[in-house]
Amino acid sequence: MIVQHAAKDALMIGAVVVTATVGDVMIASAMRSIGDLDEIRARSGIFGAIRAVLGSTRFVTGVTFMALSFFSLLFALSNADLSLIAPATASLTFVTNAVAAKFFLKEAVDRRRWIAAVLVCAGVALITR
Repeated sequence: MIVQHAAKDALMIGAVVVTATVGDVMIASAMRSIGDLDEIRARSGIFGAIRAVLGSTRFVTGVTFMALSFFSLLFALSNADLSLIAPATASLTFVTNAVAAKFFLKEAVDRRRWIAAVLVCAGVALITR
């Protein structure tokens, strides 16, 4: 029974983390491909900037995943303890964002951030016991 409950918690945390990470990566990728919004606004006005953002498939996909993350978080909070779900999802999303930034966005993630990610993983392991 306890193992089944822990597996359910892990599944809910995983859903929040994966959807949030995909949303963050897609939105970051979209904003980089769109370019400088100040330049777009200067050239096409505020509606041109809005059209550039909302016309991006990656941006819309990212927002969709962020909405899924939000509803996954609501579901998780309605079924598990806040003291587990909130820190676990926030910290694991930090770790997965660092990994995704390195491999999908080709960002330079320095040693300090990797050490922080390892420490975050250790912290999550502590709160799940």
